[in-house]
Amino acid sequence: MPEYIRHPLIKADAVEQRLYQLDLAGKALDTSTLVVLPTGLGKTVISLLVMASRLEKYGGKVVVLSPTKPLVEQHASFFKNVFQLPEGEVLTFTGSVNPEKRAELWERGKVIVSTPQVIENDILTKRISLENVTHITFDEAHRAVGNYAYTYIAEKYYETAKNPLCLGITASPGSSDEKIAEVCESLHIESVAVKTESDKDVMPYIHKKDVEWRRIDLPDGMKEIKDLLNNVLVDRFKKLTELGYPIYNQKYVSKKDLLGLQGKLQGELRGGMPDSSVYSAISLLAEIMKVNHAVEITETQGIESLRMYMERLDNEAYSKNGSKASKRLAEDLYIRQVVRCLKDCDIEHPKLEYVKSIVLDELENKPHSRVIVFANYRDTAEMITNALSEIEGIRPVRFVGQASKYKDKGLTQKQQVEIIEQFKTGDYNVLVATSVAEEGLDIPSTDLVLFYEPIPSEIRSIQRKGRTGRKHEGRVVVLVTKGTRDEGYYWSSLSRERKMQSNMKELQASMPAKKNSAIAEEFAAEFPDEEQKTLFEYEHNDDKIRIVVDQREIRSSVARNLDRSGAEIIVKTLEVADYILSDRIAVERKETQDFISSLIEQKLFEQIANLSRTYEKPVLIVEGESLFNCRGMNPNAIQGALSSISLDFGVSVFYTRDAEDTASMLIQIAKREQVDEKREVNMHGKKSAPMLPQQQEYVISSISDIGPKAARNLLHHFHTVENIMKASYEELLEVNNIGPKTAARIREIVGSEYKN
Repeated sequence: MPEYIRHPLIKADAVEQRLYQLDLAGKALDTSTLVVLPTGLGKTVISLLVMASRLEKYGGKVVVLSPTKPLVEQHASFFKNVFQLPEGEVLTFTGSVNPEKRAELWERGKVIVSTPQVIENDILTKRISLENVTHITFDEAHRAVGNYAYTYIAEKYYETAKNPLCLGITASPGSSDEKIAEVCESLHIESVAVKTESDKDVMPYIHKKDVEWRRIDLPDGMKEIKDLLNNVLVDRFKKLTELGYPIYNQKYVSKKDLLGLQGKLQGELRGGMPDSSVYSAISLLAEIMKVNHAVEITETQGIESLRMYMERLDNEAYSKNGSKASKRLAEDLYIRQVVRCLKDCDIEHPKLEYVKSIVLDELENKPHSRVIVFANYRDTAEMITNALSEIEGIRPVRFVGQASKYKDKGLTQKQQVEIIEQFKTGDYNVLVATSVAEEGLDIPSTDLVLFYEPIPSEIRSIQRKGRTGRKHEGRVVVLVTKGTRDEGYYWSSLSRERKMQSNMKELQASMPAKKNSAIAEEFAAEFPDEEQKTLFEYEHNDDKIRIVVDQREIRSSVARNLDRSGAEIIVKTLEVADYILSDRIAVERKETQDFISSLIEQKLFEQIANLSRTYEKPVLIVEGESLFNCRGMNPNAIQGALSSISLDFGVSVFYTRDAEDTASMLIQIAKREQVDEKREVNMHGKKSAPMLPQQQEYVISSISDIGPKAARNLLHHFHTVENIMKASYEELLEVNNIGPKTAARIREIVGSEYKN
């Protein structure tokens, strides 16, 4: 009979007592700790033990953060079942809970389980304070890098809490020293505690997990297609060299190498007046990246996946906003040969037959088995699902993320949860999944995990393997195509996993806990000096910079960088602008992708016009370094749009590298306005009703190819909108700066019959 945890705040006979969990919890109570433990060994129980001890000794409230809503709900359900607390004190916070309701619930909650984005937003909007939070658990702690919400929450926690202690839990923190160090620094980690499957106190709870690698030959027909694609690459590499941008390791060029060159070219664009060769090189590089991806699909995925990819390339090439790179590829002789070969090709990657055979063998021998097939690409997942569905006894379902694209609709979070439930009950017995199933969802233990291809990421590889061998013996099979990048990914993943294990042991030795608490002491931890002052106290200061931030901008990391800089953030829902810096200055922020999308969708000038009408000194900030390489848009069109924004609308345009740079720019402008000029922050950001002339200009400039200046020229000449609409092609040509193309466009729109 198992022994159970005994604690005043934990229900009797609810949680089995395991010594390795008690050991890790004890260490985590001594100091802020990163716990590394294989998947399926009860990391949540360790969090429970630490939380119960902190609540009993210090009171306040404890917080558990988890990356996704399904995981939050899973953890909350567990804590509600095991905590000896009144109903209503264990709470779930997600975006579906009203923000004002969250503020009310926060005051009475003892255990709050939340997504990090929700807590981050509530801190920024000052709905909650972390002052009385005595513990935070960061689930999937390896995410605490860069601008992820974990980093900001930990920073504010240690600034404001009276008695902070955090626990990071993960199965895979990463193989590089830099990555692990960044996680530890972000979460203020002082100690690392590691348990592996080979530790004596863990071994009794480990189930055997067989890992096998199946090496497969690439068929001759697929090699021919690969050779045709390589011919395209050789030609483009040669042209790139002629432009002065050689790539020396062409045979083994990686995506990282190509992205590095792309960054270099973007830097030259930003540096002033670039040579025309830079634009040509950027376009060539776009072609190389597309073809390089096609080669990878051929080697590692299959003919059907390549067909789908080539179809999307063709659709992009002949769409209204298709890039020059995609159009040139569509017309390339070798690419046309590839397309013809695909039409006539009756072979498929042998991996598909292996998948069918392995899955069928598993389900025939163990009819009640559950199987997960992992594939890197959605097209491959669809191909595998279709192939397995034709076999009696196999009930597969495709499981992908939420994003949708051409002929590929994603799954909503609700649909994902429903599929997982059907997988649990056996309605489906095979889950064909992309990376969305690696972490963040409550997917049950499976009997077989099949990798359609190796992946170079040790974190993702460990997450995938952790889906089996939890409650009983499990099996992992990885398919590798000989002589392709599959083999490179295989060795890379294997090496990184070994390095991670070695690094974690070394880190654990170099960052020992302050002391090892014994279970007999009930996880005793020292209580800090009660007179300790918090590092951050909010005080109203007349010289404090105030910035009004649109509610939607809270999702970006600009707001948290403003907060770090000491600005007072006032969150409002703004009809016009993203940031208000004074009574006359408001700012619209556009990341480069958003700028191009708004331009293509013809929303940009409407937003700019509203900004220009509403504020005396409007500002546009373009954030990011890839403006002239987004979606293959012609650089001249982008320059033309920027010129119009500045000259026709009188909007000042600034460029920033990233969110931190943007925040710095906003602070400097706000300081100049509020401190130097003594101007107030006036939130009059409603769309002002435009005057009649502005409305008339707007009607005419809504016609594509007509900017504000051309609209004014037309109105000055014809006096009314009605007269413009009635004007003939010849009459339109009489207007200053209206050429044949624009005149023809006006007549086409005005005179054509409406056909929906």
